[in-house]
Amino acid sequence: MNEPSADRTAQDRTAVIGVIGHVDHGKTALVGALTGMDTDRLAEEKRRGISIALGFAHRAVPGGTLAFVDMPGHERFVRTMVAGATGIEAVLLVVAANEGVKPQTVEHLDIARLVGVTRGVVAISKCDLVPPDDAHRTAEAVRQRLAGTPLAAAPVVFTSTATGQGLDDLTRALAGLLADDAPSPPSPAFYLPVDRAFAVPGFGPVVTGTLRRGSLGVGDAVTVWPSGVEARVRGLHRHGKPVDSAGPGSRVAVNLRGVELDDLGPGCALATPDLLEPARWLGVRLELLADADRPLETGATAHLLFGTTDVPARLRLLDRDRLEPGETAPAQLHCAVPVTVPAGEPFILRTGSPLRTVGGGRILDPVSVRRKRFDAAAIHLLAALAEGRLADAIAARLAEAGSRGLRIGDVARLLGTTANHVDPAARGAERLPPDTLLAVTVFRDLKDTLLTAVRDVQAAHPTERGASPDQLKNALPPELPEPLFAALLDRLVTEGTLVRDAGLLRRRDLEASALLSSADRAVLAAVEAAFREGGLSPPDVAAVAGRDQRRHKALHYLARTGILVRTLDRVQKREIVFHRDAVANAASRVTDALMDAPEGLTTGDLGRLLGISRKFAVPLLEHLDGLGVSRRMGDRRVAATPPPRKDNGAPAIAAPSQDRRR
Repeated sequence: MNEPSADRTAQDRTAVIGVIGHVDHGKTALVGALTGMDTDRLAEEKRRGISIALGFAHRAVPGGTLAFVDMPGHERFVRTMVAGATGIEAVLLVVAANEGVKPQTVEHLDIARLVGVTRGVVAISKCDLVPPDDAHRTAEAVRQRLAGTPLAAAPVVFTSTATGQGLDDLTRALAGLLADDAPSPPSPAFYLPVDRAFAVPGFGPVVTGTLRRGSLGVGDAVTVWPSGVEARVRGLHRHGKPVDSAGPGSRVAVNLRGVELDDLGPGCALATPDLLEPARWLGVRLELLADADRPLETGATAHLLFGTTDVPARLRLLDRDRLEPGETAPAQLHCAVPVTVPAGEPFILRTGSPLRTVGGGRILDPVSVRRKRFDAAAIHLLAALAEGRLADAIAARLAEAGSRGLRIGDVARLLGTTANHVDPAARGAERLPPDTLLAVTVFRDLKDTLLTAVRDVQAAHPTERGASPDQLKNALPPELPEPLFAALLDRLVTEGTLVRDAGLLRRRDLEASALLSSADRAVLAAVEAAFREGGLSPPDVAAVAGRDQRRHKALHYLARTGILVRTLDRVQKREIVFHRDAVANAASRVTDALMDAPEGLTTGDLGRLLGISRKFAVPLLEHLDGLGVSRRMGDRRVAATPPPRKDNGAPAIAAPSQDRRR
């Protein structure tokens, strides 16, 4: 394997072509003649003369690379064929001129159609073994089989690996698949089902597979599923050559660091971190083949095949009790064990004994939950996903989630991408920390309800600081999660709509004074008058408020709005409350006195100046210190801002003004 390099090189276009057909119709020989590569790599394959495992070969042609996946044609190895089919973009259908269409020819075509293959080429092989008329009759039988399918117009080429007949024509026809194919939009996430894992001495674990989507490069972080182990790409080979990166459709070998060989093997997959999540319920759109021998009923068991995964599953039809041959329906599959798969991946269902392909489709909701049958919301969601109406699908999920919200990762998985590539605004959602989306309409309703609840609390208790979170939570839907409620409050505080004060919340656009009743105003006026009349020798709080809760609330309100000023008598450990007018008057008189006494004044001096006892003087002067009116130096106080100096450095004593003499 190669070591990491700094740069990533652009890759040319690759067409992944599945080579399908009945056993012993010459698929492997034809691929070998086209590429010079022998795809039968196992000793048993060479001994028996048939393909057992997937074989891989490639050939460069003008415009890109043809990557061939040689699929086993024997009915016992259809499972292996499906593992290759879910990663192909086109098919090379091989039908022997001397045998014609056979059972596995039909099943392979059914599988290719079910996984969405719409392009291909037909090779009539072994033409050297029959007269030309027989070869043409075989070709006509193939055309009849393809009539009415997406492959009806596929070019037909007569070939023989023994004589070389038609090989150049076949190459040109296959190269045309590159020109016909419009490149898919780039995917921000990669997904690589693993079909083989082994260790290379000196390098460690290596896995091989076809890159189904996205790009993978040296140094990339990957998650290995189903184990969930995190690893990193140490080296990368594409079509047998070391590269820095590979794009979708590439056949790659990936050397991994940070993972053990026991964590790897067929059925596992590499993916962008956070792309996948294990689930047992999958939402799907299922088609039952028209030639299926019986209907499928809810509760039927089947083998679910996608990527390189094969797992037993139970069918749950959502809009009917049974699915007739040729019908398509929304459904759920309940897997025997958790599986990991991105949205949009094709799947195949096989039933019976021996197993036979009966249907397939696309996985639409890869992390679902058990849904009620005939549930309109579930049916609508799968229909929107099947028809590519992603905005409608996300809106449906958000509406269904309501005030519970939807994890952004769940939305990303419906879109087949990762959370950091989901734009909430584009999906009609609001994102709240840490990772939850709410429908815009739900967010607005919650916001309106919350603001109304705050207003109601403020109106009922206008003299208090605001509403407690518990009061507000009771006004909102009970299913609203606590973290989402806290995030909603934080959002409104950050926006400035709400003000948080000592843990309580109030609306910035509501003046408490405007909410006061006449009774409230009368109580406030009485409490304020008591302290205004007290001046610098105010009454005790207990004497004013007593046990009257309305007066206690009024006192707190007046202090909060700055009308009353709270100070502390540290000796007696009691609160002294002054009216703000009295404090302002004291501040002015103390400032004048200290400006006239640069040497400072004692507490007793200032108390006599103000005509108050030490009980009131000490807390009042400490409050003035805090306001920056005065500054304590030992047992004296001086002006916080010293008076200006004369040229000789002596203090300049200003003549007292008329105000000061007063």
